Amino acid sequence: MRRLLSYRDARLLVTGQSMSAFGDWAMWIVMAVWMKTLTGSSARAGLVFFVLGLGNLTGPLGGLLADRVRRRPLMIVTDCVLGTAVLLLLLVHDQGDAWLIYLVAFLYGVAGAVFFPARSALLRVMLPEELLADANGVLSSTQQGLRIVAPLAGAGLYAAVGGGSVAILDAATFAGSALFLSRMRVYEQKPEPPEHHFLRELTAGIEHVWRTLPLRQIVVGATIALLVIGFAETLIFSVIAHLGKHPSFFGVMAPLQGVGSIAGGVTAAALVRRVGDVRGVGIGLGVFGLGDLLLVVSSLPVVLVGFFIAGVGILWAIVAFTTALQTRTPLAIQGRVSSAADMSLSIAQTTSIATGAALSTLVDYRILLVAMAAVVAVSAVYLVTRREPPIRAEVAPLAID
Repeated sequence: MRRLLSYRDARLLVTGQSMSAFGDWAMWIVMAVWMKTLTGSSARAGLVFFVLGLGNLTGPLGGLLADRVRRRPLMIVTDCVLGTAVLLLLLVHDQGDAWLIYLVAFLYGVAGAVFFPARSALLRVMLPEELLADANGVLSSTQQGLRIVAPLAGAGLYAAVGGGSVAILDAATFAGSALFLSRMRVYEQKPEPPEHHFLRELTAGIEHVWRTLPLRQIVVGATIALLVIGFAETLIFSVIAHLGKHPSFFGVMAPLQGVGSIAGGVTAAALVRRVGDVRGVGIGLGVFGLGDLLLVVSSLPVVLVGFFIAGVGILWAIVAFTTALQTRTPLAIQGRVSSAADMSLSIAQTTSIATGAALSTLVDYRILLVAMAAVVAVSAVYLVTRREPPIRAEVAPLAID
């Protein structure tokens, strides 16, 4: 990590992204709370996150755009556009204005579908390959760490001053992110013009994932795991009830998983270097499955340990997964490969959340937790037992320091 932060551009990127992540976490929770306050409907509040997910479905187009223009200017423009769009929330005063919250949530999803593939590709340009896992670990652990405090800060500001104040804060963090990006000195060559028809260009990411054996293995293994991992979003409240706690106790447990995620992010690069990216994803999933299996035990200390372990495991898997996409993909299609993989995982996770919610009304939560852990374990074993083919992606040039 010390070597990573010796790069001026890396320091600027991490600082700007940390600022932006704080605003994101604060704004997302406030949009849902705001909708609940305006309409009195929990369902309409939950739809805020559904609409956010709909925006993410533009991922293939966002990935294509990220491969067709220089990434840093694209990220700056995206920050400026979304920072301006968030200020539309200043016009929300009563239930008749609630549709603006949905609009901003949708734009958030669309902007993320452009920004994050571009960021993934930019890291390939600005850093040597051996530091990519470190960069992914720092960015992921920082984001998860802010998840502990930012929603509380956003909710507190909303309660004290109102949603408009949170929108202004969020807009300011986007401006800060754009400013730090503008200060970077990374050199990017102009992307090559399209070589194929639009549809072929759009699906190039999916095609590359399928033809590259390690990426195919990782995406298949992680997708299978995520088809059940989403069960935990509903089952955790059954766990809390079984322990005799109020549902609000989740606010105590979630930060512990965040602490585990920070620990996972800090140690993920060393894990990837030691075991490789494919096995790194498998080990991460296996540790996450073990953490969730501990939730079956009717003991609060054991459940809390399970939450921490699950946080470590999921960050190991995320960092290894992201690093594999970067190092095993030519720079020219980096954005499309990133968006294609993210789409597969997002669809699987969304499906599992809905399935888990339905099954929780029919099946004992402990049976579902054991089933979830078993499926995740199968995915983990599958990935851990794969051979690690050599990496044959383009070598990224060094950043200008």
